[in-house]
Amino acid sequence: MTYTVVPLGPDTWDAFAELVERNNGIFGGCWCIGFHPECGQRIDHRQAKRDRVMRDAAHAALVLDADGLAQGWAQYGDPEELAGIKHKRAYDKEPPPRPDWRITCIFVDKRHRGEGIARLALEGALALVADAGGGLVEAITEVTDGRQAHGRFLFSGTAELFDDYGFERVRQVGKHAWIVARRLEPTPELERTQKPDPQEKS
Repeated sequence: MTYTVVPLGPDTWDAFAELVERNNGIFGGCWCIGFHPECGQRIDHRQAKRDRVMRDAAHAALVLDADGLAQGWAQYGDPEELAGIKHKRAYDKEPPPRPDWRITCIFVDKRHRGEGIARLALEGALALVADAGGGLVEAITEVTDGRQAHGRFLFSGTAELFDDYGFERVRQVGKHAWIVARRLEPTPELERTQKPDPQEKS
């Protein structure tokens, strides 16, 4: 299967929404609102997410298959956009340096797991962060080495996956949960060279 990674935005909202609806709203109706500041309010999660996407206040790397169907994503954003933190009490006891970005949610359609989509989504999120200027990227991940972890604990990604992309384990904040972080350099500016128009008169 061939996949492409695109940013979540107004042009890709329909593909994102179809994936969420296909998976029962994600965890019974989260709509990937769980880390936004409005989580817990009495709101329509679908509409709240759509409103954020339309005003460029919700970011993700969306993985599309060859038919243009979304099969997964990695959510990223700055701490204002993604104010929610897993294991917040333990996190706040000894908070790490404030990140420029957080990666909070990696989701793959249940029928397409094991196809490398989570890896593609994370790669895409890191590329988009680099394009936006880079900086300190943080995630709270689940260690799975030597244990069978239930899927409901893995929505933020595994520590082993983040290890593969140069993240360092900063501090343990749960039985199997670790803060991981990496400083990401901005995407180098492309050198632009203008070739003279052969038809231009000297």
